Amino acid sequence: MLLVLDVGNTHTVLGLYDGETLRADWRLATHHGRTPDQWAVEVAALLQLEGLGRDAVEAACMSSVVPPLNGTLAGMVQKLFGIEPLHVGPGTRTGIKILYENPLEVGADRIVNSVAALARVGGPAIVVDLGTATTFDALSSRAEYLGGIIVPGLVVSAEALFARAAKLPRVEVRRPPRLIGRNTVHSIQSGLYHGYAAMINGVLDLMKAEMEGPPKVVLTGGLSATLAGDLRGIDLIDPRLTLEGLRLIHARNRAS
Repeated sequence: MLLVLDVGNTHTVLGLYDGETLRADWRLATHHGRTPDQWAVEVAALLQLEGLGRDAVEAACMSSVVPPLNGTLAGMVQKLFGIEPLHVGPGTRTGIKILYENPLEVGADRIVNSVAALARVGGPAIVVDLGTATTFDALSSRAEYLGGIIVPGLVVSAEALFARAAKLPRVEVRRPPRLIGRNTVHSIQSGLYHGYAAMINGVLDLMKAEMEGPPKVVLTGGLSATLAGDLRGIDLIDPRLTLEGLRLIHARNRAS
């Protein structure tokens, strides 16, 4: 089986593939202080819950936007499974031409998402990833990564509001019962939820006007299910898009 790891600023998502089938996936908090041994204990326990031993994992592929953890997680994979993970980065075969001025600046997760989106819906396409940051990535029909947009994520924006406004209560990020709030909690929820949905819809309209051909829109990330109901023109919602991209990239590099 193939273990894939998507290392993000807030969460690290792991997936276990049996061929092309995602058998299990897990979302863990990204703790910078964990040692390879601590990560190994946790991952071994997750495998055990699925009735699997360490010998079930034959290969691994990972992408990371947290460079200090790269060695730690590679060490975990080596210690637990005795294999070296494929790390998505410069030189990795992805099948995508990156048109960024400096290709090294593009986060590995954004390229991984792009690989999966092109495989699922073709190009042109826009990938919207709702994570710690909200990213918009534009892809051409020629499998080119055209560039994108980065916005502070919804939870990050909410935390900044709660930290800077002493009298405002901390609230759950969710769709309120009506747009115009009649109490402070609903007013904050409306501003966060509807304000963010309106921003995403507006940015998508602007991107579609600048791109060649009508692009398909793919939505992913931990908050994709929360906002999906008020976003226009979404062609595919897949919270596990990054895991699928890692599987595809591993297959392409193994074949080469």
